[in-house]
Amino acid sequence: MQTFEGYRRPNGSIGVRNHVIVMNTVGELASFTKKIAQLVPGVIPVVHQGGQAQFPEDYKQTIRTLKGTAGHPNVSSALFLGMGDDPLAKELEELLKDDNHHVHAIYFNKDKPVSEVLKEGKQWLEEAMDRSKTEKTETADVTELIIGLECGGSDAWSGITANPAIGACSDFIVRDGGTSILAETTEAIGAEHILAKRAIDPEVGKKFLKIVKEYEERIKDTGEDIRSANPTPGNMAGGLTTLEEKSLGCIKKGGNSTLMEVIDYAEAPSKKGFIFMDTPGYDVESVAGLAAGGAQIVLFSTGKGSPTGSPIVPVIKIGTNPRLYEIMSEHIDVNAGKIIEGKNTIEEIGEEIYQKIMATANGSMTASEKHKNQEFAIWRLAETI
Repeated sequence: MQTFEGYRRPNGSIGVRNHVIVMNTVGELASFTKKIAQLVPGVIPVVHQGGQAQFPEDYKQTIRTLKGTAGHPNVSSALFLGMGDDPLAKELEELLKDDNHHVHAIYFNKDKPVSEVLKEGKQWLEEAMDRSKTEKTETADVTELIIGLECGGSDAWSGITANPAIGACSDFIVRDGGTSILAETTEAIGAEHILAKRAIDPEVGKKFLKIVKEYEERIKDTGEDIRSANPTPGNMAGGLTTLEEKSLGCIKKGGNSTLMEVIDYAEAPSKKGFIFMDTPGYDVESVAGLAAGGAQIVLFSTGKGSPTGSPIVPVIKIGTNPRLYEIMSEHIDVNAGKIIEGKNTIEEIGEEIYQKIMATANGSMTASEKHKNQEFAIWRLAETI
């Protein structure tokens, strides 16, 4: 069994990184979040634009995503910034403290100078950084890893090289007792029947088909028929012609393992093995959901070199073709284009990805981490009030 050195948290989870982060709970504080993070070297700002003027379903999703991000096993400590009349920061602080996470909330309000808030935030973050440096690692094995499966900027090679190789890696992870989570509900449309047949029981299959159908119906309500054409110009430029064609390639990231569970956006899986998470196709929002659901590492196939990363989880980029890797090698970790050249099989690249996961879990930095690609956005379900 392969092992890694990780950070054991009080709730029993284990992280492959030891970040100190600062998060705004409402969009108005996005700039201040960045400003406070800059006061303490090493602190990562996690910035979003939600938190207020939301319908109930979006408010619940925001809470779930922020809670899963701040309470992630890759996070040592988290500071929340809230407005004086904002209950969200207090609610999140209480929820996470109940689970023994090291968190704190500070507030901007009309009765306190901004300089005092910045000073308070800086002091807490400095102490949190000092605390993180005292935390020790312990040995864990693959059974404690959750790996997110994502793609962005698919081309005609995605379903032939990178995605099947990720699928092979996913099967290896599941075989060894770990968990992999496939995301992007829109990119199962047209191929949903294939994944549904792999469900462990009829109820899981029905739940999966239900979320795909509901997503397609929401898109139709906007006047679009998503099945009739590829949704993005970039995919078309890459050689894909229909959504079904893209979906058949995308679901290959899930390998051939049994579908054990279907979970909501930013929800933590309750079972091990192969899981599906309901997320949008937009990679920034999807990666944020996978991370909030507990994935310590994300695999990300790309045919156009998308630089998308994450503030809290390492994102491993798998390029689909040799030319892309030649041009953008500084942004790509694994060259699946070697399959086209006949240098490696799908299974061999899958094993290479697996070894990259273990090296990353042991501290090796991914390309997206080296370039500080730290995108973050929460999936919105309704319009702003």
